[in-house]
Amino acid sequence: MNGYRDLRVALLGCGSVGAQVARIILEHGDELAARIGAKLTLSGIAVRDLDAPRDAPLPRELFTTDAEQLVLGADIVVELMGGVEPARSLILRALEGGADVVTANKALIAAHGPELADAAEQVGAQLSYEAAVAGAIPIIRPLRESLAGDHITRVLGIVNGSTNYILDRMDRFGDSAEDAMRVASELGYLEADPTLDVEGYDAAQKATILASIAFHTEVPVDAVYREGITKVTAEQIEAAKHAGYVIKLLAIAERLTASDGTDGVSARVYPALIRREHPLAAVHGGKNAVFVEADAAGELMFYGAGAGGSETASAVLGDLVSAARRHVVGGPGIPGSAHAALPILPVGEVSTSYQVMLEVRDQPGVLATIAGILSEHGVSAANVEQSVSTRGDDVAAGAPPEEPETATLVIGTHTAREADLAATVEALRESDAVTAVVSVIRLEGNS
Repeated sequence: MNGYRDLRVALLGCGSVGAQVARIILEHGDELAARIGAKLTLSGIAVRDLDAPRDAPLPRELFTTDAEQLVLGADIVVELMGGVEPARSLILRALEGGADVVTANKALIAAHGPELADAAEQVGAQLSYEAAVAGAIPIIRPLRESLAGDHITRVLGIVNGSTNYILDRMDRFGDSAEDAMRVASELGYLEADPTLDVEGYDAAQKATILASIAFHTEVPVDAVYREGITKVTAEQIEAAKHAGYVIKLLAIAERLTASDGTDGVSARVYPALIRREHPLAAVHGGKNAVFVEADAAGELMFYGAGAGGSETASAVLGDLVSAARRHVVGGPGIPGSAHAALPILPVGEVSTSYQVMLEVRDQPGVLATIAGILSEHGVSAANVEQSVSTRGDDVAAGAPPEEPETATLVIGTHTAREADLAATVEALRESDAVTAVVSVIRLEGNS
């Protein structure tokens, strides 16, 4: 080492991730010091309850309930409290004091990332949040640094392990949605209130972060189009399997040209069909993966554990070592970049394709009627599959049916604007030839 002074690290929060970070700093201090050129000293750990059980045995004298006092004088603050407040206020206080900040707080970065980045840039400090998206997978730093000179066109990925576990069980083991959620809950993949995961809120926060970094544009979380997995049925899973697809909840950030010629950004989250040959289709269980498409680099995929105490701690420690090295070497922190300031385009401007499952009247002229509706909206069918006809109600042998016979049609469309596809589905729903729109799901990942 070069004799640089010890660096004081203040840790805010000591849950499963925080406990692992603290343990590694204490147990592997010499190894970390050799990489950094200075020793890390854990100056304290701020918690709400001094007597709460911890995931790792840690010296009691490190704990304090005075987080505000702890951040004063720290060289690096590691925020693992979660939530927006008081985390935001404490981080701003740390940055104003010139400390670097490492956080895994996706909700905070999604809501206040530009504000915090500006505060860091004002004093030349560094704000790092690799662990905020996809756990142990290095994706933030590659987007922010390694690909900073490239032209990224699209980022899509599986960024919520809980929903991936549920959909994977439905696909591979034939579980119902209810059974898959029950198993996921028993194994600790889901919280007591699973809404954050299954309704897509968690993935939307991560889509905000990825889009903002990839396209150097502030993307508010409320500008992310969001659908969860609660409407995905076993029938859809089976239909997808039959057609050579798998259903995944995807977070997608993309550069688009709108119908009026405006260049902008789309960020969205929804369940979609992925061909089984696509790399994302092979992401099983609670794993995460992010697929990046760039002009010069081409297609890149980042895969690994998206959650877990030790896995997330790995990403936090990577940011911590990077921040500590900056102190030793000198120079300002790496600033955030939102200078492109591209407009956020509505989901209607997205180009995609649909798979639509319809229940239709089994009578002459129905296919022609449906083809006409598609044509009126500028949408064409790539494939059509019809099932065996069924009766609307059970009837006694020999008695006339009370309802007309129906058939099931599965229509795959060619790529079209989302707005045109949505209008097509609405027109089908209102047609006398259609008795029900059973399901609608998008197709992604064909590039």
